[in-house]
Amino acid sequence: MATRGTGTTSADRLARLGLAVIILTLLAACAPRVTAERAAANPQADIQPIFVATGRDLDRTGPIFGLERPEAMNYFRADISIPPTHETGRIEWPEGPPDAATDFVVTGTQVHDGPHALIRDMRARTTGRETLLFVHGYNNTLSEAMYRLAQIRADFNVPMPGLLFAWPSAADPRGYIYDRDSVLYARDDLERLLRDLTARPGEKVFILAHSMGSQLVMEVLRQIALRGDRQLLDRISGVVLMSPDIDPDLFDRQAEAIGKLPQPFMIFITKADRALTLSGFITGRKPRLGVIDDADKVQRGDVQVVDFSDLADGEGFNHFVPVTSPAAIRMLNGIIAQAGGVGAAFVRDMSLALPAATHVEP
Repeated sequence: MATRGTGTTSADRLARLGLAVIILTLLAACAPRVTAERAAANPQADIQPIFVATGRDLDRTGPIFGLERPEAMNYFRADISIPPTHETGRIEWPEGPPDAATDFVVTGTQVHDGPHALIRDMRARTTGRETLLFVHGYNNTLSEAMYRLAQIRADFNVPMPGLLFAWPSAADPRGYIYDRDSVLYARDDLERLLRDLTARPGEKVFILAHSMGSQLVMEVLRQIALRGDRQLLDRISGVVLMSPDIDPDLFDRQAEAIGKLPQPFMIFITKADRALTLSGFITGRKPRLGVIDDADKVQRGDVQVVDFSDLADGEGFNHFVPVTSPAAIRMLNGIIAQAGGVGAAFVRDMSLALPAATHVEP
């Protein structure tokens, strides 16, 4: 049997990288998770009202791994205070007693008795009839997802109300399979929420999904298309899949079933995404959609792929680069300014300013 000597093959390197990431993940599983905390308001802080529809119990903002998934949805508003010392791309978690002068904190909450009460509150506090819907990814607590949406709204000056759909993630690095099942479990809840958000004339939804949340969004869009409900799909004013944790072949099939995709439809990839490298290792060493090596592999004229690899700074395993890298945020906000858009219109403006298969550089 012939051998190739002692050189390290690409498969060996991938296996070692996967092992290293697994070790880091197991270590992270042992660390306590931070949670949102209340504190008195600071007059110089920026208050971001974050609306939440969640399949989690409201008395549990931390991990739920191993618990029964709640059958009922809960709805509430959390007023998230962004400190005056906030740095672009960061979430300033308290390192001691929470202080609105230096930390992200919750200054108020309002629990609603259903989706219609939440939507009334949301419409009363903002202008327009379009909603930015954020769907978080794998291994996220409710606190982390709320603060992330607040950070995105602040750093991009988003004028639309921000609504978080918090599906029942295990919020545990060891719960990858649990989370994949939870995505399927949450499909009907997300579809109902989309219907509630677009029930009145002129109402639309712009979807920003991260990581495994992208799988949930694609499954729901496919489900709506198979029902033949193009009217609901037409109420979706755009979709961004950021670091999507989806098998590329599965994405092709999902998109084929959906047919005409909401526009704009964009995929943000980062080749150095270590979280998706682990996901690929778990699922059979096939690269996930968010780390494809060539943007042209997405063969659809109605999908734009933007490669943020050159703007990765190592923050968060390079899993949130478009919204955590200061260079990426500056670049995106620069495109907004050039296109004359503001806030959450940034992706629609990008769709006009950037060609498909774009590779962005510092």
